[in-house]
Amino acid sequence: MTKRISFFIAILLFAGISGYSQSNNGITPNNDVIGRDAPNTISTAVSFLTIAPDTRAGGLGDAGVATTPDGNSQHWNPSKYVFIENDFGVSISYTPWLRALVSDMNLAYLSGYYKFNAQNAIGASLLYFDLGSMTFKDINNVTIMNFRPREFSLDLSYARLLAKNFSGSVAMRFIYSNLTGGQDVGNGVQSKAGTSVAADVSFYYKNDDIMTGNMKSSVMWGLNISNIGSKISYTSNEKRDFIPTNFRTGVGYMLSFDEHNDLLITADFNKLLVPSSPTYYQVGEILPSGDTVKAGSEPVVKYGKDPNISVPAALFTSWWDAPGDATPFVHNGKPSRFREELAEITMSLGVEYCYAKQFAVRVGYFHEHAYKGNRKYVTVGAGLRLNVFGLDFAYLIPVTQANPLQNTLRFTLTFDFGGIAKEQRDARKAEKEAKKA
Repeated sequence: MTKRISFFIAILLFAGISGYSQSNNGITPNNDVIGRDAPNTISTAVSFLTIAPDTRAGGLGDAGVATTPDGNSQHWNPSKYVFIENDFGVSISYTPWLRALVSDMNLAYLSGYYKFNAQNAIGASLLYFDLGSMTFKDINNVTIMNFRPREFSLDLSYARLLAKNFSGSVAMRFIYSNLTGGQDVGNGVQSKAGTSVAADVSFYYKNDDIMTGNMKSSVMWGLNISNIGSKISYTSNEKRDFIPTNFRTGVGYMLSFDEHNDLLITADFNKLLVPSSPTYYQVGEILPSGDTVKAGSEPVVKYGKDPNISVPAALFTSWWDAPGDATPFVHNGKPSRFREELAEITMSLGVEYCYAKQFAVRVGYFHEHAYKGNRKYVTVGAGLRLNVFGLDFAYLIPVTQANPLQNTLRFTLTFDFGGIAKEQRDARKAEKEAKKA
């Protein structure tokens, strides 16, 4: 960003990291009668953890939990590494962010894996989000400092084959987020860098012994519960925000028309396991106790559940805590939590055609309910594999609203070093067979 960024932008930045802000003051601006029209999105801190970092999944509508294994499986489902062909690989991805507005915001991703044998593999990755150069100013337009906000996560995973076609993995993650450079945010409250630790648990099923007519095919299923970790704080007070604990599951189906032509179809379903913002009683309304809500009083939940809960509790209550009082979710004049919970599930669909395991084209679609963020976009992508080296591209086309990735070409470089050893083994094997003949 340029140095013309004002203190107003910094205020917006703080607003964006506040999590579910309705729990702070207790009185929401939404009309909380049955049939309200205001959206009810779920927000968390360090939301960069939910961005698709690689371009293969980016070309498939952000679907990746149940696709065939690749070097970027660390983000989507590390359990897939047990089924990967090569023994060792590294992947580097680069994603410009808000490129239509600024030139120095980007998301970078470095991942790698090592397969010890047919049963065990490890993976690691670094996700780095650079928010560009920012100038902080006070209310008198006096420059306080120039600062470059940044966030990153570092993780390590272990995957193991649990059955013939089934694997599982665990991952540990360290999260760092420095958005303000330690500035005072007012009322004597000092800001600081936020840190957290989290864990992932994932599973993967892949069966290649299936015939569709006279053609070979594979069926895949994946599940990944990621970012199960402590809340994060950006200030010296007790306010702490949820990180994006995430439930993702999906299926994949790959059809091999012949030895050169493969078609992959995949679908992911995703839900944040953090509290939904409830609807509160407004000033002047009568509580069930008979008292009248007064300005400045403690918030009382009218529809939904209190979001001030622990992380373990949120893993379970997030499946039925939505208020359900918005117009699309009301049923027979009553709020329907079930309908709103279904709306909180995003869907990703992707199709990939691959020729000779060297050239691939992809198309995908991402869908989110209008009351939960309204992100809808089409993605396209392509990939090229040349023995050890691979290159992938992705491009996003928004359908309903502007997107930080629109008009942006993303790319990923992959290096499957294990392919060299595989070629050498295949050459030695062919040489031995030739001698025997």
